[in-house]
Amino acid sequence: MALSKVDFNNINVTPAASKALKFNSAADGFETGDLSGNMVLLSTQTASSSATVDFTSSIDSTYKEYVFKFTDIHAASGNADFTVNFRDGGSNFDATKTTTTFTVSHTEADGGDGLVYRSAKDLAQSTSDQPLAQEVSGDNDASTSGYLQLFNPSSTTFVKHFIGVANSLHIGNQSFAIHYAGYNNTTSAIDGVRFKFSSGNIESGVIKLYGIS
Repeated sequence: MALSKVDFNNINVTPAASKALKFNSAADGFETGDLSGNMVLLSTQTASSSATVDFTSSIDSTYKEYVFKFTDIHAASGNADFTVNFRDGGSNFDATKTTTTFTVSHTEADGGDGLVYRSAKDLAQSTSDQPLAQEVSGDNDASTSGYLQLFNPSSTTFVKHFIGVANSLHIGNQSFAIHYAGYNNTTSAIDGVRFKFSSGNIESGVIKLYGIS
């Protein structure tokens, strides 16, 4: 059986430029597919002794959902919370938020585990930073990783919800998982997101921004 070759220069994909192409059972073999639910990488930032990591572009009406993934975020100093805040116009990251959070933990010594609602780490109509990871160790091998999901930030009708999970090496030598959720209580569009530690710099780590098609 002969191997057929395709001259890609003769394939016109312009009508499907914003869609996927997939094979089908027809003679021509192609049809347009659906990209819904795909993660589109929009931006990558690498921290290096950074006071903050700010995303001030690509958060607009292009997508209804955005995901930030942070990997191996290492604190310059120990016992600090890794936090987020949002910009709702202007230049300040100070959107009014109401949030809730709980943690699950387990120590390296196989004890001291627990499930706790952390009222000290939630917000009620506050412009303060929201903790995403709590009391992260500053040891050389310590870090935190997780994600933040932001829904329809460009809406001028509804509040802007966000949810997420992070796990970190806690100062108490624990796997310390935090589950958080809340909303920006504003009908102004959210157009910027800032990550920082409650004290000290972000020594290293990578944060990626994705749009969900």
